[in-house]
Amino acid sequence: MSDHEPQGGPTASDPARSTGTGRLLMGVAWAVLLLGLWLWGRDLTDVRLGISAPTTGDVAAVGRPAEVELPSAASPLGGARPRRLDIPGLGVRAPVVARGLDARGAIDPPPFDRSGAVGWYADGVGPGADGTALLVGHVDTETRPAVFYKLSTLRPGETIRVLRDDGKVADFTVDDVRVLARDHFDARQAYGPRQSGRAELRLITCGGTFDRSSRSYTANVVVSAYLTGTGP
Repeated sequence: MSDHEPQGGPTASDPARSTGTGRLLMGVAWAVLLLGLWLWGRDLTDVRLGISAPTTGDVAAVGRPAEVELPSAASPLGGARPRRLDIPGLGVRAPVVARGLDARGAIDPPPFDRSGAVGWYADGVGPGADGTALLVGHVDTETRPAVFYKLSTLRPGETIRVLRDDGKVADFTVDDVRVLARDHFDARQAYGPRQSGRAELRLITCGGTFDRSSRSYTANVVVSAYLTGTGP
């Protein structure tokens, strides 16, 4: 997925080569992360029984209603770790736990016995900082709904708040809700920035319909939001 640098060119002592090497290493790291995210999108949010949830239905982008006027983006904040995720419209107040990649290179979500928690990819961007912060959560467990059970019901213009460990609350506004099929899954479309220079947030869980033969969902719900202010 990364671009390959041409052979030859500047010598090892040439600053232009160092810059090119840095771009290559960054591209390789991005490609590895996207591969892990693609694996996570296909497998790791699968649940066991497939409780009927609002995330089932037509696998298509929810999109942005034409009449919704969204606020301007706020300037990105400095880096900080997230402590809690609040989605007022869904009644969600969830602790956020740092997560890394598992042995396969996919994001390791919170365990099912912590289905009310949200996982933050801690080697990535902190919510509110420049770039795209990734938060993942289960839609349900074997017996009950989980933290992102109603995630697909969010609509553009709704508010998401992240309490950070620097005491600031980052206020995000939803600008896009997509349900992306896992067949031919496009990781860049799901996790890449919508606009450069913004502090963006992705909330990700299972979606589509539950396939009982494979015991997995057919899609992922991806909510995109961007920083529009800070609050108490």
